[in-house]
Amino acid sequence: MDGEPDPIPISALQHWSYCPRQCALIHVEQVFADNVYTARGNAVHALVDEPGAERKGTVRIERAMPLWCERLGLIGKADLVEFDAAGNPYPVEYKHGPRRQKRHDDLQLAAQALCLEEMTSKAVPLGAIFHFSSRRRREVPIDAALRAEVEQAVIEVRALLQALRLPPPVNDARCRNCSLIDLCQPRAVAETERYRALLDALDAPP
Repeated sequence: MDGEPDPIPISALQHWSYCPRQCALIHVEQVFADNVYTARGNAVHALVDEPGAERKGTVRIERAMPLWCERLGLIGKADLVEFDAAGNPYPVEYKHGPRRQKRHDDLQLAAQALCLEEMTSKAVPLGAIFHFSSRRRREVPIDAALRAEVEQAVIEVRALLQALRLPPPVNDARCRNCSLIDLCQPRAVAETERYRALLDALDAPP
């Protein structure tokens, strides 16, 4: 509808949770670059990116399922959603690498759950991250704390996208594995800001 803000991609919440500057580079500056980690992730998602459905016993499996939530203004796609005989949805997000907990992945999964709840009018108390390297699922409770994080992340990401400017770089351990490190230049930007602060301090009146 006219006057309503553009919907936010669910992936933007995951990017923002990992690093707000990464989120802005991708969703404001519209830039992206691949590295070995993103290439592995793309290869894993290729397994479930083709839309389709199948049935295993009483479970219906939907792949590459479009998602939306009008209340929060979210759109996206679930790698895989399992529906039991009663129609209750169970989202599964595919990630490369071994089984380990990452809060930004859980946030992405919870956003999918909130979309599915609005779309199906069914509660989604659980979902799972499938870690491809270990071929194991890690079940994630979609609890009140995680739901609140999604709600706050939507507010933060919408403000970030509307501001149309890059947050400062984090310049920490996250940067080493980020495919955007050459575009972001976290160390150079951080050094520039440090020198600017020193000059401002020298110029300040006693």
